[in-house]
Amino acid sequence: MSEKVLAQMGLWRHRDFLLLWGGQTVSQLGSQVTQWALPLTAVLLLNATTEQMGLLVAVRSVPYLLIGLFAGVWVDRVRRRPVMIAADIGRAVLLGSIPLAAWLGWLSMTQFYVIGFLTGTLSIFFDAAYQSFLPSLVSRDQLVEGNSKLEASAAVASVAGPGMAGGLVQLLTGPGAILIDALSFVVSVLSLAFIRVQERVHISEKLQRPQMRREISEGLQIVLRQPVVRALAGASGLFNFFDSLLMAVYVLYLMRTIGVTPVVVGVVFALGGVGSLLGAVLTQWVTRAVGFGRALLGGVLLASVAELVIALANGPLLIATLVVIIGEASVQAGAVVYRINGKSLRQAIVPDRLQGRVSATTNIISLGAVPLGALLGGLLGDWFGLRLTVLIAGAGTLLAFLWVLASPVRQLHEQPTEPDDGVEMGE
Repeated sequence: MSEKVLAQMGLWRHRDFLLLWGGQTVSQLGSQVTQWALPLTAVLLLNATTEQMGLLVAVRSVPYLLIGLFAGVWVDRVRRRPVMIAADIGRAVLLGSIPLAAWLGWLSMTQFYVIGFLTGTLSIFFDAAYQSFLPSLVSRDQLVEGNSKLEASAAVASVAGPGMAGGLVQLLTGPGAILIDALSFVVSVLSLAFIRVQERVHISEKLQRPQMRREISEGLQIVLRQPVVRALAGASGLFNFFDSLLMAVYVLYLMRTIGVTPVVVGVVFALGGVGSLLGAVLTQWVTRAVGFGRALLGGVLLASVAELVIALANGPLLIATLVVIIGEASVQAGAVVYRINGKSLRQAIVPDRLQGRVSATTNIISLGAVPLGALLGGLLGDWFGLRLTVLIAGAGTLLAFLWVLASPVRQLHEQPTEPDDGVEMGE
């Protein structure tokens, strides 16, 4: 087989990546099932109240705020693959305890809270290691392809997961559906165990035992001072803030302002997942066609304009619904193009020894904006009405585009293939 053909096949011939991709595809599907099966189980078997359901969601996010930065530093000190394996084993055991407790008659909301907190904690370590592991597995010029394939799996899971969850809960009950997710983590463990890549541990850091506070500070300084990394983190934080402002009132907007039924609400989100899948599939082609910086800018611009389109949906019910569906699919597609290129760019320019803490710091900035935006969205919905709140959200996301536009990102035609030495000093 010629070198040209091999190059065109890319990661399809990369054994270790295919193992990672296959295991994470199964795990993503399982996690989507649990995302829907867990609350259904709480409602159907334990008659959970709205306050209990809110607390169940909250306990999964608390660990991120408590130990997110610590996890990033710790992951930079060790091999990432064993961390991922340990996290998956822990999540499999925790989720597997739910069907066991249901069979023994011991199931309770307290167990759900504990499992939510502990699985959330393990997910923090897994995600920090996962995002830092890919640059050790593939070459930097393959990062966009690798992230595209992994993002495509997440998009497929977001489309298929809700339907699978409903069917499995109907067929196997809630605890039986959750058992499927526990088994999916076992599949992930096996796929990771067979990966042969040899990761490099930074011995000098282990011997010197640098202070945790200094290492956390180092990650923060890089994100705040390095222009490209700062632009990516800032834009993600702005977009997520205003997008969560929309999400706080989205269902109410669709049902009360547009007038759709709950079934159609589900269709809107399912077709949004199709947009995510389309974005993941087309990212490589778009990036090659227009250049790296333009693709990244175009992705965030498409997502922002599409949120404005959602706010302007009006007229007959059928037309307004179609406008919302097109808008939602476009938001998801643009966001995926931005996310794949942004993650690949950060992974490419950050040295390996700093991947974990920079990833964790970036995630805290971007994901930490979500609860703040959701809280403001609820308040604005009461003060100004649903449509104006959605319009404010759409207009606000344009700030993310302007942030990236004002940064050096727009000048990049190709993704860097070597780490930027200046990143270490925040230059």
